Amino acid sequence: MKEKASPHHELLPRLFRLEYVKMTAVLCRHFGLQHMETAEDMVSDTFLKAAEHWSRNGVPPNPTAWLYAVAKNHAKDYLKRHSLFETQIKPALSGDEPKTAQEVDFTPQTITDSELAMIFAVCNPANSTEAQICLALQVLCGFSVEEIAGAFLSKTETIKKRLARARANLRNDRFGIGTLQAATIQSRLDTVLRTIYLLFNEGYASRSAHHLIRKDFCSEAMRLALILTENPLTGTPKANALLALICYQSSRLEAREDDAGDAILFEQQDKSRWSKELIEKGNYYLVEACSANDISKYHLEAAIAYWHTTPTDHHKWEHILQLYNQLVILEYSPITALNRTFAFAKVHGHLQAIPEAEKLGLEDMNFYHSLLGYLYTGVNTAKAIEHYQKAITLTRPAAEKRTLAKEIERLRAGHKKSPSAKDGERKK
Repeated sequence: MKEKASPHHELLPRLFRLEYVKMTAVLCRHFGLQHMETAEDMVSDTFLKAAEHWSRNGVPPNPTAWLYAVAKNHAKDYLKRHSLFETQIKPALSGDEPKTAQEVDFTPQTITDSELAMIFAVCNPANSTEAQICLALQVLCGFSVEEIAGAFLSKTETIKKRLARARANLRNDRFGIGTLQAATIQSRLDTVLRTIYLLFNEGYASRSAHHLIRKDFCSEAMRLALILTENPLTGTPKANALLALICYQSSRLEAREDDAGDAILFEQQDKSRWSKELIEKGNYYLVEACSANDISKYHLEAAIAYWHTTPTDHHKWEHILQLYNQLVILEYSPITALNRTFAFAKVHGHLQAIPEAEKLGLEDMNFYHSLLGYLYTGVNTAKAIEHYQKAITLTRPAAEKRTLAKEIERLRAGHKKSPSAKDGERKK
């Protein structure tokens, strides 16, 4: 289907996000992962040529097809040079038989298979979790080093070094970008799912000082999870549960910020802005996830997110608390414990929840103090303000700081009741 032409400076960034990874994956499949930089250079040259050609001649009727044709030509030129060495120079040096270079295949099935294999290659257990996410952002999502540094609140040079080490591990691993085998999937799928999960979390509750939400991270995580669910070998109950969770959480993205970029508290959100389409997709993938008895953290978190999308059920907080009780046992984390305490407060009241929160002793976490600020509201105004102030000192996103400051203003103005803590619960 032909795409509607638009100015190249608007179209190219979108096509870069959509097609860069696919082209790179296919080229890595053809040349080998050890030549990833060569593949990336070819794709980058393709987009550079598009920028130059389209600015002079306008956007072609089918921009995507144009890009793939140029990428294929770049690959042909590389293969000709490589073939010259293999067929004429190398045999003269070593006596080896000449090899015939095969043409790069950009068919839809090859693109899909290559991209799926690239996901498993990037999520290499030899690399640290942060290194895997950095690689995923760069290789699978097309983010620049500067964008990744902003997401991790790190210096550009730090990210460059981290990526260089991670890429070296990929080359040394000699992972094949080809048809995935069941053993490979079994050994790496948990790492793949966790990388996508953490990528989504960074978008949903960004650690950046400038962004509360990174919708581009969220959409990329959803795209990668969808690739997994659409393949029979990787469309496991866990993968479907993760996609259900991403759909449920993404359904509220448009309602979580106002026009100024400030956070809108969960109970103040305009529910008409929640995406019914994404909620329905979440329902679909959650049902798919329950096709077996395998219950993972993704199943429990997806179920919790499901209950958040059903505000008319009077017993939803009892269901949510029960799910958090299971989640804390299955995989404990401080954030999960805080989220469970919030649900506990919804069921049993603030007075009973305060000691539940305080015994966690998470003094260095902003979410801990914002939760206590919420719990002490209507109980002890001075303590509520004190905890909100501590939360501000520990919070990085400016938008969240402003939200907490507004809570303090409401308390000082004599309001007896404050809305719930940001988004009801704190996202991991």
